Amino acid sequence: MNISLVGKTALVGGSSKGIGEAIARQLAASGASVTLMARNEVAMQSVLDTLDTANGQIHGCIVVDFSDFNAFKTAISLYFQENVVDILVNNTQGPQAGGALEKNVEDYQEAFNLLFKSVVYTTELAVKHMQKAQWGRIINVASVSVKEPLNYLALSNSIRAAVVTWAKSLAFDVAADGITVNNVLTGYFDTDRIAQLNAKKAEKMGLSPKEVRAAMEAQVPTKRIGNPSEYGFLVTFLASEQAAYITGTNIPIDGGLLKSL
Repeated sequence: MNISLVGKTALVGGSSKGIGEAIARQLAASGASVTLMARNEVAMQSVLDTLDTANGQIHGCIVVDFSDFNAFKTAISLYFQENVVDILVNNTQGPQAGGALEKNVEDYQEAFNLLFKSVVYTTELAVKHMQKAQWGRIINVASVSVKEPLNYLALSNSIRAAVVTWAKSLAFDVAADGITVNNVLTGYFDTDRIAQLNAKKAEKMGLSPKEVRAAMEAQVPTKRIGNPSEYGFLVTFLASEQAAYITGTNIPIDGGLLKSL
């Protein structure tokens, strides 16, 4: 399938590395002008310098800290004063791992600011242009743990589930405006986040990180952990004209394999 996003603008959160970077690269490869958004300016610049510009795309980046909502709100508001977005990919770093008994109410508030408030606020700003243009794509990077919670990710389980149900509500409200809203429920992909979580699990279980990874791979039908580039292909499809009828869905992807809903 030949997907062309020439003439479209995209804003991609958490795009200095991992899944966010892979999404940004594939959107750019399909012709979109991409704005990167993350904390690490040096890493973002490295990605920015290597994005595809074969179709005259103009790429950029903004430095934001998703974990500081007030500062984030200021930065993203300034961005939208001068820019519009056709494709919004909501993606942030994950909150700290830990079980329900390890976390207190302040931890949940911080996770709420990080995972929910930043997503809702950014979407509120982006959707205004999409409604005027009668076209838009909103894609939320979520987790398979919203379907089957992982006990060591209590914060992520709880708040990402709220994002998914909010997005379903939004999908109904904006579908008639030509805007689609979808959630990608992320499984096991080869990222720094997975390596960090595996190290924590290995310590708790008295295993090596290599043993934890092997057990993880055994759970995936393809018997491997996914490559972030494969994730980028899926998101690019959801951003395309070909996906105009797909909205309000939760799409689980694990190890490069699309799972049944």
